[in-house]
Amino acid sequence: MKFRVAMNLLWCVPGVGGSEEYLVRQLLGLAEIDHEFSLEVFAPKGFAERQPAIANLYVIHEAPSSCLRREIRIALEHTWLAWRTRGFDIVHHGGGSIPRIGNPRTVVTVHDIQWVEYPQYVRPTKLRYLKRMVPSSLRRATRVVVPSHFVAHTLTSAFGTPASRIGVVRHGIEPSMSTDATPEAELRSRFTLGSGPVLVFPAITHPHKNHEFLLRMMAEGNDAWRDQALRVVFAGSAGSQDEAVRALIRSLGLESRVILPGRVSASDRNGLLKMADAMVFPSQYEGFGAPLIEAMRLGAPVLASNCGSIPEVVANAGIVAPLNVDAWNTGLLRIRSERSELINAGMERTREFTTSLSASDLVREYRATLGGGSV
Repeated sequence: MKFRVAMNLLWCVPGVGGSEEYLVRQLLGLAEIDHEFSLEVFAPKGFAERQPAIANLYVIHEAPSSCLRREIRIALEHTWLAWRTRGFDIVHHGGGSIPRIGNPRTVVTVHDIQWVEYPQYVRPTKLRYLKRMVPSSLRRATRVVVPSHFVAHTLTSAFGTPASRIGVVRHGIEPSMSTDATPEAELRSRFTLGSGPVLVFPAITHPHKNHEFLLRMMAEGNDAWRDQALRVVFAGSAGSQDEAVRALIRSLGLESRVILPGRVSASDRNGLLKMADAMVFPSQYEGFGAPLIEAMRLGAPVLASNCGSIPEVVANAGIVAPLNVDAWNTGLLRIRSERSELINAGMERTREFTTSLSASDLVREYRATLGGGSV
């Protein structure tokens, strides 16, 4: 017997980035393993074209809107989605909230609650919405799914969500990820990287990603950081702090040493990480931090902050350091002296984060949802 699961991805509009990738990789993993669930995907108009691999594996129900405006998405969840998912055994809401109308047996994925710790980083209208919808969704969900134990603990601490109702579904990296990478020579030429060392920071320019810290290191750190041949690639879309980041680059005189290519293709990202001395990740908050695992998979040693879920994800497979100059001075020197050991440890760590293992975690949570309890 197959149980029908509807996955609500109406919030997956261009620009949501890692949260969409998290659910897409779970869907890929579900196609790799045996289980008793039949999934159908409910998504914005245009989703199938953006995610052809998912469209080839699952029935995609596209909404009559691209859902770029939150109020339209909410209205569709309470009407179009509620009507079409009445006969499903489970509805899995992937965007952190559950509509007040719809199927009573639900799973909700909460990616993080950064807005609780850093409300100043969220637009006031969105903050009001989150304060209203997230606690209510947590109370009404049959099961709550999170990407890390860190997020699980924060939900219990902030909202009193019982630990017995929360399940951790790890991120997973698809087996084919590392097969396509742009050659180093092409990347050095196209991005004007010179012949010196390269560090890569793959992150949108939002305030919590903390690009400013890396720029300060390049201006105030030790000789390794101030090396004029060093290039740091900020590979990510323009976020709310993009202009501030660019202004700081100019004020510190780092225009020739910081490369801002915007969001790069998967093959360019892979190539940059393969050639990098390290992937640097000074984020102030992460619910998981998929770029950490991606970098390890591609052979880039990791130097990251000790914030949020990062220590849990990196474990002993990279260098985790507090956000101060001395720690990151030492960290970059260690990256170079312990490179082989860190690469090997990183590769081994990624064995715990595959799409099939992620999907197995999710199947466990679906089974708990049908049983009405924990597993």
